[in-house]
This record gives sequence, structure tokens and C-alpha cells, in this order.
Amino acid sequence: MQTPFSGGCACGAVRYECSAEPLGMHNCHCRDCQRASGGAFSPVIVVPSASFKILRGSLSFYSVTGHFGADTNRGFCAQCGSPILGKSDAAPQFLGIKVSSLDDPSWFKPCADIFTSEAQPWDFMDPTLPKFELYPPFAA
Repeated sequence: MQTPFSGGCACGAVRYECSAEPLGMHNCHCRDCQRASGGAFSPVIVVPSASFKILRGSLSFYSVTGHFGADTNRGFCAQCGSPILGKSDAAPQFLGIKVSSLDDPSWFKPCADIFTSEAQPWDFMDPTLPKFELYPPFAA
């Protein structure tokens, strides 16, 4: 992968750039990610919040209460509904970019399946990836 990398929504109203390499790459199986993605999980790239910049347009947000009581804020394009990012009030220094929003998602290499405690029984997970019932251990 090259930095910076870029992405946006399906209709082109929102464009962004990220200047940092990912701190982590995960497949999140939490129920909220299932609803937001319309699938079994949401592939996410974790980056420092300060490295993410909106170049065009703006995001709309909706919030849900996360597992530890803090709000999780999901950013999406108000015009086409494409999911762009998620960020938690519990860790505002990080955000998760939705892989589906990348211009070139081919370099995504998940390092773990997270929130497997909420995975659907019909979801096939890569048996070679580490599994975490909730969040993986993370130090930054």
C-alpha cells in the first residue's frame, strides 16, 4: 500500500485522503457492523484520526452506544448512504475506515476477526486469522 491513500462514496460527493499507514486491519463481526454493511461483517482499517482528511463534501453521522458505554459514530454520505468511517468516543485518537470506501481495496489484508461473539452462524471466517470475542489487544 502507498500513503497517502484515498477513497470516497459511491456517488462521488465525498472524497477523503489518509496520510498514515494502518495501525490495524480487521473484519468486525459486531451486530452494528452487520447492520451498517448489510453483510456478515465489516472490513475496517484503523488509522490515527489526525491522518484522515475530508477533501470534498461532508459526512453525516449516526451514533449508537458501543459495548463499553461510549458512543460509536458512523460517518456516511448523506446523498448515497455509502459508509465511510466509524469512530468511538472512547478512543477519539483512532478511526476505522470502511474498506469498501477505498479507491483501491486490493491491498487490505485483515489481521484478525473481531467481535466474533456476535458473528452469525452462517458466516465463514478465515480459519488462519486470530479470533477475538470483542476488541483485540491494542497498544498505541
